[in-house]
Amino acid sequence: MSRPDADPPSPRQDAPALRIVILVKTNEGGIWIVQPARAMAERGHEVVVVLPPGDGKLTRRLAEHGIRTVDSPFSFRFRPDLTTLRGLWQLRRLLRRLRPDVLNYHLYAATLAGRLASLGLPLTRVHTVVGPLFLESPLIRRVERRLWRLDDVIVCGTAYTSRCYAALGVPTPRRPVVTCGIDTSRLSPVPGEDHEPVVNARAVERARREQRAKARADLGVAEDVLLVLMVAYVYPVKRLVARGRPIKGHDVLLEAWRRFRTAAPQAHLMLVGGGLGDEAQRLRRDLIDRYGVADDPTVTWFDSVDDVRLHYQAADLSVSPSLSEGHGASVEASAMAVPSVVSDAGGLPETVTADSGWVVPRDDPSALAAALSAAYAEFRAGTLASRGIRARELAVRHFDHRPAAREVVSILERAAATRRGRVGEPTRTGVTR
Repeated sequence: MSRPDADPPSPRQDAPALRIVILVKTNEGGIWIVQPARAMAERGHEVVVVLPPGDGKLTRRLAEHGIRTVDSPFSFRFRPDLTTLRGLWQLRRLLRRLRPDVLNYHLYAATLAGRLASLGLPLTRVHTVVGPLFLESPLIRRVERRLWRLDDVIVCGTAYTSRCYAALGVPTPRRPVVTCGIDTSRLSPVPGEDHEPVVNARAVERARREQRAKARADLGVAEDVLLVLMVAYVYPVKRLVARGRPIKGHDVLLEAWRRFRTAAPQAHLMLVGGGLGDEAQRLRRDLIDRYGVADDPTVTWFDSVDDVRLHYQAADLSVSPSLSEGHGASVEASAMAVPSVVSDAGGLPETVTADSGWVVPRDDPSALAAALSAAYAEFRAGTLASRGIRARELAVRHFDHRPAAREVVSILERAAATRRGRVGEPTRTGVTR
């Protein structure tokens, strides 16, 4: 990935302005589309985001940046009835009215809807894959083996996802890897620090020490305690993947903590994240009851919060024990100069190096407990914090969302230009495709 810099992308002189429609199945999540949408607009393209109606977090964020949104007539629920067909037909009519040069869909339900509703329309289709969960279903893999051919390009958020599509027969040029990225200026241990490609280790170390003390005072955590943090929603159980288990691995961590805490008297586990929906809330309550969280003084479980920076500032170690994942919370922790223990699921191993964290086998509480013990030993020796400096360097170099967003725009432009040359038809601007 190119090195991050602060300059906004300038309009390309060698490419016509495009009308780009982004299709996403949520108005609350999917915040990762905001930065690419802004980069598209800054490059001179017209951007419209089609998403479910309502006042969601994503809708508000897009409005803040002047990105136009349109309510989707399709609910993104696939049922074997006339309602689904009617919704897809209405979505097709909307796309015909919007006349996109490029249709960019995110999340698998939107991908299926976008593919079906745009069949036969003269446009470029770009599938952006943030998380690989759907590809870990044998049924969906069989479907994707055929349907990926409807996409001109599949932008893979992790190298793992790209390998999954390679196994389905997708040629290398059609599955580029571009991370969604994070804002490494906002998620930074140094207030006001710009996203420079070279990290000032001394400034990070000093800021981390000061912020850690203040954050712990706010959260009621003692200075001499190893604070282990897991930031993740609890999701409804997915029956087709992970054998119906909690996908983020909360149960794996809580079991590992039982084994680890007996030999680590100065350690505390903090979980941040509520359940998404009623089913997930019930699952969260079941986990709290099963592992006795309410009666364990070494564990605190917060509901979801709007800003997790306070918790990262207080933490010594982040844990991502997912059974399936893209890059997950590990990149946020890294940006905040917090080292991580991650499972080997999906793209998680791509987010740490040997000197910034640990990788353990997924769904293995014993291995996770051993990694926690290794981190605890380094904490007691005063060497764990140096891993956080390396983590920050890694995040700035490879996971900043600004260069990632610019690369996504370039991919869309190249895909549209390729289709123009292949099809030879006029665009809305009169340029021949």
